[in-house]
Amino acid sequence: MNKSELVKMLAEEHNLSQDEAVMVVNTFFDSVRDALVEGDRVEIRGFGSFKVKEYKGYVGRNPKTGDSVKVAPKRLPVFRAGKEMKELVNP
Repeated sequence: MNKSELVKMLAEEHNLSQDEAVMVVNTFFDSVRDALVEGDRVEIRGFGSFKVKEYKGYVGRNPKTGDSVKVAPKRLPVFRAGKEMKELVNP
């Protein structure tokens, strides 16, 4: 399912206009994104949680040339499925 399919399903199931459904979906995604940018954790009970994980820099190797490459520290968003979601997917 992609974003437009989610909007369409939300509009059909809750008798919303396309514009209202787009607003609801965008507001949700914007809120999650803003919380992650601030370094907060987002938890949706029964679904899962989003958080930002920090990785330290390290020296890697270019597989093509074999040269050493310095990889900068970075922060990446991570999703972890909740217990109920795991049970639904893997009964």
